[in-house]
Amino acid sequence: MSTNVNFPFQFDGRGRTQDPMQNYVRQMVEQVLFTSPGERVNLPDFGSGLLQLPFAPNSLEMAAATQFSVQAALQKWLSNYIKVQSVVATVEEAVLTVTVSYVLLDTGVSQVQTFVYGGNP
Repeated sequence: MSTNVNFPFQFDGRGRTQDPMQNYVRQMVEQVLFTSPGERVNLPDFGSGLLQLPFAPNSLEMAAATQFSVQAALQKWLSNYIKVQSVVATVEEAVLTVTVSYVLLDTGVSQVQTFVYGGNP
């Protein structure tokens, strides 16, 4: 039986040491984005409703409302870790792409993460 245990020091894409908290926060952002409200029994309002975007009518108003609700969900659930600067969500074909810009509160470092849902793996 083998386990995958990561040593705390890892390297990022630029060859610098990577902060383990950055990965943790990135994973939490992804959970909020791609969990639908009602999906978690003990936290029925956890999530963002983002996965409904591909099924919604395509309009500027709907895109703005979705981005606002996603930003509000991130701020609600992760306000102890991040300050959300912007959320941009786009849908093309069967692929949902979300770019989130935020600042880590513990370090003040700005992060821009892009998450892709759907399409071919």
